[in-house]
Amino acid sequence: MRFWEFVGKAFPRAVFLLFIFVVGVCFLDRLLMPKYTGRVLEGSLIEEYYRDEGRHELLFLGDCEVYENISPATLWQEFGITSYIRGSAQQLIPQSYYLLMDTLIYEKPKVVVLSVAAMQQGEQNNESYNRMTLDGMRWSRWKYEAIRETMLSDEHMIEYALPLLRFHDRWSSLEADDFRYLIKKPLVSHKGYYLRADVRPLQQFPTERRLRNPAFPEKNFDYLERIRKVCDENGICLVLFKAPSLYPAWHEEWELQVRDYADQHGLLYINALSELEDIGIDFETDTYDGGLHMNVYGAEKLSRYLGPRLLELGVLKDYREDPGECALWDVGVLEYNKAKVMQEEEFREHGYLSRFAESAA
Repeated sequence: MRFWEFVGKAFPRAVFLLFIFVVGVCFLDRLLMPKYTGRVLEGSLIEEYYRDEGRHELLFLGDCEVYENISPATLWQEFGITSYIRGSAQQLIPQSYYLLMDTLIYEKPKVVVLSVAAMQQGEQNNESYNRMTLDGMRWSRWKYEAIRETMLSDEHMIEYALPLLRFHDRWSSLEADDFRYLIKKPLVSHKGYYLRADVRPLQQFPTERRLRNPAFPEKNFDYLERIRKVCDENGICLVLFKAPSLYPAWHEEWELQVRDYADQHGLLYINALSELEDIGIDFETDTYDGGLHMNVYGAEKLSRYLGPRLLELGVLKDYREDPGECALWDVGVLEYNKAKVMQEEEFREHGYLSRFAESAA
């Protein structure tokens, strides 16, 4: 009897201590994880998808060539297309695949637009880029496999499962935002779009080195094929996309490989670099970093161009007459326009908004 009396007294205490331990670990995880609310906003993009409401018939996947160059708000206002950008800094093709699989847990888009810029990159070269993609994913089979397949040789799965093991040394550099946004962070994107209203005209880029081996890594073709098959199995139209970014250079050898793949499988491939005149891009006014990415004016132009091309697929619907979708998007567009005006005022004050952008605004 004494044994069971001991167990009866000790068990509740053990459960209570375990509860306190788990709560403490969760608290430290949340506190020490980078909040990405300051200068490096890109680290918040992936996680914000789970907070968005409404349907997303159009899904963008890829690196900065999608999340800095396309405006979902414009696609909605001009065409009634409901879209979301699941982009992240230096997102690898395998990571795009796992993000697609993760998305299918929650919804089934009708069109997936995949940025092909990452086809030339075989492996990740910086842990911080992995973190900005993988940490934001909710835990599932697909997050586990994404980590396993793309983490660097000196990264460890346990540090993704328990981020405090990786970020424990942030104790000495914690900021007010780490406490302010411990529970919930403000949204920093607009349906995954990273809005920039400043203007920095085209500049001269370094001379590109000649390609030693122009062939895309086989691993990327393997994951591109996985993406295509998943889309086929789910009745999703896959579109390949190259943004109008002038640097790093998009080599002709890479272009031919993408075109061959698209032709072989009957896919629509849109290379905005070859259609700059039709889009109306002006690199004196439509880029915020000298031609690497579009600012909001360039992104809106590109979105107005993409809308009709994607509508020609015949599967996207105009939801501007749908009261429920209108209610959701009206809020998002209001925030988008407010952020755009605030940035214009800020950059104009500091001299970063040119007369060209002022006239465009």
